[in-house]
Amino acid sequence: MTDRKPWHGIIVASSLPFREDLEIDHEAYAADVAWLAEQGCDGVAPNGSLGEYQSLSWQERDAVVATAIDAAPEGFTVMPGVGAYSGRESLRHAQAARDLGAQAVMALPPNAYRADERAILEHFELVASAGLPVTAYNNPLDTKVDLTPRLLAKLHHEGLVVGVKEFSGDVRRCYELAELAPGMDLIIGTDDSVLEVGLCGAKGWVAGFSQVFPQATRTLYEASVAGDVATALPLYRELHALLRWDTKTEFVQAIKIGQEMIGRAARTRCRPPRQPLLPEQEAEVRSLVRRHLDAGLR
Repeated sequence: MTDRKPWHGIIVASSLPFREDLEIDHEAYAADVAWLAEQGCDGVAPNGSLGEYQSLSWQERDAVVATAIDAAPEGFTVMPGVGAYSGRESLRHAQAARDLGAQAVMALPPNAYRADERAILEHFELVASAGLPVTAYNNPLDTKVDLTPRLLAKLHHEGLVVGVKEFSGDVRRCYELAELAPGMDLIIGTDDSVLEVGLCGAKGWVAGFSQVFPQATRTLYEASVAGDVATALPLYRELHALLRWDTKTEFVQAIKIGQEMIGRAARTRCRPPRQPLLPEQEAEVRSLVRRHLDAGLR
């Protein structure tokens, strides 16, 4: 639809394929971006956790954004993650995203230490000064910094963020956020909370397993945000054991195995410190993906 904002819809937190020497396979990544657009996704979010941004140099991060933008068709969002240890680094990534042609950025709070409100406000002021719309990324499990509804509302009212990717897993705060900042867009942040957060009024989903089952997850997302529980719930129950891997420590490896199983090239390699899944973990992921493929999900 023409009035869709860049951060609305299914924005895939895209994984990053590596060659055998662990250098980035830009050709394979560009093909992934084009394929996701063909499958009906609305955009990609490169340089997030799924893109292993922590293991990339700033030059590599810029190159990944450039590849995504070059491969994206018209109307397809590229919303890079700009997470970094310092606000100056995050600002630099946001400026690079702007100059390369991205439509928005996704920003974690400062995560070098447990930041207080002053540090959080300054951080988002720096990122917003690049001039692109900013979606906050609330992931207190990993960053140890919790963007509470009250604090998010303050960031929104001061014009620093347009929405939030909510990864806390606490659906109750979605309702409080809607009360405190009704104009702020709620974005589903965990694959295993799609139905619950969708019913809260979400405008988008930064998705992981949509790069394995793009059509099934599109059906699930659209039914959830439309309040069509009769359609969403059976599919959600079927997929949930797999979607739960999105919130596990080994989520990158799990999603890459799924991508390889659907023919998206050999891509299970990750950069250190990520290690291959343990045999029992890999067997579980492969069994779940195979079950869904055999059931006709795509």
